[in-house]
Amino acid sequence: MRMIDRAVGAVLGSAVGDALGAPFEFGLPGVFREHSPDGVGVMCGGGGWDPGEATDDTQMAVLVGESLLDRGGLHLPDVFDRFRRWAVSDPKDIGLQTEDVLTSGDPWDRAAALHFQVNGRAAGNGSLMRASTSAVYFAGAGREATMAAARRIAALTHGDGAAWEGTAVLHDLVRVALLGDDPLAALPTALAAVAAPHRERWSRVLSPGWHPDEATEFNGAVWPCLGSAVWALRTTDSFEQAVCAAIDLGGDTDTVAAVTGTLAGAVYGDSAIPARWTDPLHVPLPGFDDRVLHAEDLRDLATRLSAPAP
Repeated sequence: MRMIDRAVGAVLGSAVGDALGAPFEFGLPGVFREHSPDGVGVMCGGGGWDPGEATDDTQMAVLVGESLLDRGGLHLPDVFDRFRRWAVSDPKDIGLQTEDVLTSGDPWDRAAALHFQVNGRAAGNGSLMRASTSAVYFAGAGREATMAAARRIAALTHGDGAAWEGTAVLHDLVRVALLGDDPLAALPTALAAVAAPHRERWSRVLSPGWHPDEATEFNGAVWPCLGSAVWALRTTDSFEQAVCAAIDLGGDTDTVAAVTGTLAGAVYGDSAIPARWTDPLHVPLPGFDDRVLHAEDLRDLATRLSAPAP
């Protein structure tokens, strides 16, 4: 399988997981299975979402990817400005923490830190959900560079270092998968590069024996979100099975499925994503001239992002 197929799989897979899981957000475990008793997941509507409509997860990932391409690399003020332009344009969904940071009026390099200083809680999964495009872009730069970029992008909206480190691990797992290697086998090496204060907790959540039932927080938090995505990849053997397993956990289904789709897409590639899921996929971009991206647009975006990073 060519690397480009895996790169497209990561970006498109994240969007598919997002749209597939959106109608089931905050539902109980097993609801997705009940909706598809024949075992074939259906791209349906519900919860305010049209069939195939991607949420803020994919919208923000697109904004990151387009900034990287337009700026020829990581330009954090530009990424933040795009986020802010989107946030004030009435998106259907936006995380409470992310909204607070982006609408605070504080400068890009202080907004998240100030929010964390006041609230003391900023370990949501919002930096994981948008990581597919940056993970693809920085994959060719190596472990240290891709993890460093992940931390910097995460820190735009999340002041808690736990979110930075989780996003850095996701970046590196995608990097390994794009090379055609096993990201699960690479977990110990990625964890060794996690900042020391966070390493033990991340090692526990990402260990082979961990199960989502052991989570101590709702899976809208960064630890169980990534832990559940890795669990779904580890316990299944196809893109479809991994994403369906993630959604069937219940809770923050769109984001857990988006992160799972990023990983599973990078492992299995674009060719493993069913057309019944990609055909209705669409990504509105509030604040950006009423643009709506479709599967082919995401394929093109991923292809351009997969060119070697500077």
